Amino acid sequence: MKNLISTLILASTVLLPIKGFSFCGFYVAKADINIKNETSEVILARKGNKTVVTMSNDFKGDVKDFAMVIPVPVLLQENDIKVIDRYIFDKLNTYTGPRLVEYYDQNPCYDGRIYYDMMPSMSMQKNETAIQESEAKELGVAIEAQYTVGEYDILILSAKESEGLKIWLDKNGYKIPANAEEVIEPYIKNKLKFFVAKVNLEEQTKSGFNHLRPIQITYESNRFMLPIRLGMANADKAQDLIIYAFSEEGQIETTNYRTAKIPTDKNIPTFIKDDFSNFYADVFETAYKRNNKNAVFLEYSWDLNSENYTKCDPCATTPPSYAELKDAGVFWVNSGYNNGWGGADYSGKLHITRLHVKYDRKNFPQDLFFQSTPNKQSFQGRYIMNHPVQEAITCKEAENYYLKVLDRRENELENLAYLTEWNTDKYDYYLKTYERKYERVKGDRGNFLPVFKNPFNNNNTPNGTIMIVFLSVLLLICTWFIKKSIKPKVQHQ
Repeated sequence: MKNLISTLILASTVLLPIKGFSFCGFYVAKADINIKNETSEVILARKGNKTVVTMSNDFKGDVKDFAMVIPVPVLLQENDIKVIDRYIFDKLNTYTGPRLVEYYDQNPCYDGRIYYDMMPSMSMQKNETAIQESEAKELGVAIEAQYTVGEYDILILSAKESEGLKIWLDKNGYKIPANAEEVIEPYIKNKLKFFVAKVNLEEQTKSGFNHLRPIQITYESNRFMLPIRLGMANADKAQDLIIYAFSEEGQIETTNYRTAKIPTDKNIPTFIKDDFSNFYADVFETAYKRNNKNAVFLEYSWDLNSENYTKCDPCATTPPSYAELKDAGVFWVNSGYNNGWGGADYSGKLHITRLHVKYDRKNFPQDLFFQSTPNKQSFQGRYIMNHPVQEAITCKEAENYYLKVLDRRENELENLAYLTEWNTDKYDYYLKTYERKYERVKGDRGNFLPVFKNPFNNNNTPNGTIMIVFLSVLLLICTWFIKKSIKPKVQHQ
C-alpha cells in the first residue's frame, strides 16, 4: 500500500520450527532416563494481580516417565488448573510470528495497470510408591494439595530446604538433575510452592489423546514473573523461550533485563523465500550476540482492542477470536458482535506482545520479571521481498528499470549480510542476471527509436543508425533548398 511501484501480494508468517517446549521448570525422570530442555513456549494473560499461565510440553518418550516441576507463588486450588488443546499455541505462533511480505513490480511499460495475484497464506501415571506424608514431613516437605486434572496427577509441594525436596523426589522414584538443588534453594527461601505434574495413564487413555496437552494455571500474586532458572537445571546449552503475553493496558516488557526490538522492515533477496526459517534463526542469533546475549527481544506487539479494526498489517491469519482468547487464558474480554475480517467477536481492551529470549546461567542469572506498560505502538518482525518483472520489457524505460533493480538487489544483499552475518559472495548470480539485462538494453538503446526500413537489409529490421542517417540527409536537403530560395541583393548605381 505504501509502495506505489509495487503490489502487495502476500503477508505470510512462515511457521518457524520450534523444536520442543517445556516451560520454565525442569523435568524429572524415572530411573536413568536423561531429559534435556531445549525450547519453551508460554502464554501469559495478566490483569491486575491475576495471572493465567499456559505451558506447552515438549516431552519426547514414554509418558509414564514424565514429570514436571514448576515453582508457583501460591497454593493452587483444583479449579485453578486446566488442561487445554495445543492448537492455541499454533494459532498464536502463526498470528505473531516473524513474517515475510512479498511485492511484485509492475511492468514499467504498462503505466497505471496493476496486477493482483493473491496467494494463500502459508502457513503422570500415579506414583507407584505410596506417598508417605510422615516421611515427607521428616524431610521438610509438605504435600499441600493433590488433584487429578485431565490426564495429569498434580501435587503441590512446599519444602524447607532443597536437599529435603531432592531426597523426597529420589525416594519416590524420580531422578532430578544433579545441579537442580542449587536452583531450587532460592525458590524455597522466597516461600514459593512446587507444582509437580505427572501423567495418569488411565485418564490419558480415556481422553483419547496420544500427546501431552498444555497445562494452564491461574493465580493471584503481585509477582508478575516466569521462573526460568529451573529450566537450566537439566539443560546443556542455552534455552529458547517464546512468550505470548496479553494485557489490558499495553505492551508487556521485562523489568530486570533490557527489552530490545528485533531488526525489522528490511528488504531481503527473493531467494530467502525458500529458506526463511534458517534466515530468521540467524537474524535472531546475530541480534542476540550484538546485544551481549542478555536482552529479551520484542518480535510482535499489537493493540487488539475490540474497537480497533486493524488488528494486523499485514495479516498472516485471522486475529484471535473470543473462543481462542478464552483458551489462551484472557479472562477479562466479553463475547461480542463479529464485524468481519479484522474485526472482533469480543468486547474489551486487549494488547498482545510476543517476546523471544535465549537464556543461560551466565547471562540470565535471574528469573524474568515483567510489567504491563501503556505503550500501544504496533511492532512486528517483518521482512520484505520485491520480485522483478519476469516478462520482456520492450519500452524505453527498460534501462532505468533494470538499473533500479540492480541497485535494489545490491541493497538487499547488504541487508542480508548485516542481519545474518552470512557471506554474500556466493550470491553474485543474484546481481549478474540483471547486470546482463542492463548491459543488453543499454547496448540496444537505439531499438527504442521509431522503426525505419533499412534498404540495405532484406530483413527490414529496426535500426537507430538508419534513422540518424536519414535525418542527416534530410537536414542537408533542407539546407540546400533554403540557400537556393534566398536571392542575393542587386545593388544599382
